[in-house]
Amino acid sequence: MRLAHLAERSEPLAAVRGDRVVPIAARVGLATIDDLVTAGPDRWPEVAAAAADALDSPDTLSLDHVKLDAPLVRPSKIVCIGLNYRDHCRETGLPEPPRPLVFAKFLSSLVGPGQPIAWPEGLTESVDWEAELAVVIGRRLRGVAVEEALDGIFGYTAANDVSARDLQFGDEQWVRGKSLDTFCPLGPTLVTADEYGDPQAKRIQCRVNGETKQSSTTAEMIFGVAEIVSFLSCNFTLEPGDLVLTGTPWGVGGFADPPAFLQPGDVVEVEVEGIGTLSNPVAGPTPVG
Repeated sequence: MRLAHLAERSEPLAAVRGDRVVPIAARVGLATIDDLVTAGPDRWPEVAAAAADALDSPDTLSLDHVKLDAPLVRPSKIVCIGLNYRDHCRETGLPEPPRPLVFAKFLSSLVGPGQPIAWPEGLTESVDWEAELAVVIGRRLRGVAVEEALDGIFGYTAANDVSARDLQFGDEQWVRGKSLDTFCPLGPTLVTADEYGDPQAKRIQCRVNGETKQSSTTAEMIFGVAEIVSFLSCNFTLEPGDLVLTGTPWGVGGFADPPAFLQPGDVVEVEVEGIGTLSNPVAGPTPVG
């Protein structure tokens, strides 16, 4: 299945095929993708069949003419992995980590396609982009083996791990600089694991104002998706609907020569093969309160 959330609806769950989208919440009795994930695997085939029927009906809408929200509403955790691409380690001059480097983003950082990226006035002048493949956990996982980890994934989407570099490196820990409101754009769609296939063979790109800044492949990951999920589950329980950002490739602005950062009026796009393009305008500094 390919799923999305229609904006400004109390029951936003929708199915997507190509350039067509159709609401399915009323058909399946589930309001959101979060509800579908937590309903468990027994419900997923039924919803997939209902989604296929709905997409064959005359009730579909043009994807270009609807506004989408983030495909998750309230994940209990947003877990992120740093320095997880070999090409990104090379551009930073840092050694490859011996184990996944884990940090978190707060739920309040989550926004959807088309929503502006902003930050408190006077707080930062070094806001960077990071294109990432994001994983949505489908089952409760604790101590899962690498060989079984992919079976615990519900689906995949695209994320932008927006980062205030001056806060990130000035604090000497990453949570604040990664967790400002709007610093986790997500979407535009979620593709279930059965349809997405091998997550280690996907193209990933970032463009700012149409100019390609990042262009790589998930084959550059140091720790693949299965290794990440297994490692995390051996440290803390992963719950259905949890969101895992798997790292970014080379081409971030903070390590460019000269460094380049997002400015008001910019448009930043993250494109992950098989998922689509997540586009967000940059509003820039805004008054607090």
